[in-house]
Amino acid sequence: MNTQFIMDYLWALSMNNNREWYHANKDDYKKANDEFEGLLQALMLEIGKFDSSILHNNPKELTFKIVRDTRFSHDKSPYNPAFRAHISSKGKLPVPVGYYLMVKPDNQSFLGGGLFADMFKNATTMIRDYIVQNGEEWEKIIHEPEFKKYFTVQGTALKKVPAGYEKEHPQVEYLKYKSWYLEYPIKDEELKDADAFVTKAVELFRLMKPFNDYLNKALVGFQMPTR
Repeated sequence: MNTQFIMDYLWALSMNNNREWYHANKDDYKKANDEFEGLLQALMLEIGKFDSSILHNNPKELTFKIVRDTRFSHDKSPYNPAFRAHISSKGKLPVPVGYYLMVKPDNQSFLGGGLFADMFKNATTMIRDYIVQNGEEWEKIIHEPEFKKYFTVQGTALKKVPAGYEKEHPQVEYLKYKSWYLEYPIKDEELKDADAFVTKAVELFRLMKPFNDYLNKALVGFQMPTR
């Protein structure tokens, strides 16, 4: 679980974001990826103490590719110099929501929770409807002092209240959202000590859990669209 090696590799990739360098340094990629999977395993063992639903996961199945799809992007660099993973009861699928980690140099790393994907209209509707019926529980979670100390609910949102919802509803601002998520930024220096990072990350994930649980209750019965 050498987080410094992970960061060193990602820095080098960001400076040499081309296929020639990547393939010439494939062994370093494999080692950095192995270290990241080791980090995920350590995180899961600790998260599992308060959320056992994630313990069955294999770290290899939780990560996202670093190869970028450049077909519709102005940025044609072939790689995203970041290691990313989503840990939930169903692995890296966006639903049910879980614990997200991105390790990326230049102070771009962060811990996340909640629903990041806003393209699933059924999921958005389910959460809006749940907030309508369970607004007090929502307010209690997001205004809990320790939660507020670290997190603010983020997400893509409409400018107007969506059709079918009351404009005077107490949680009307959150009904405008299409996604509801949390992000906690991690500085590069915080990743130098792997054990200290795991301790901090797990505590923040523990504070996220009531938020995730709320969204997952709203999303009971959601089916991922078939391709």
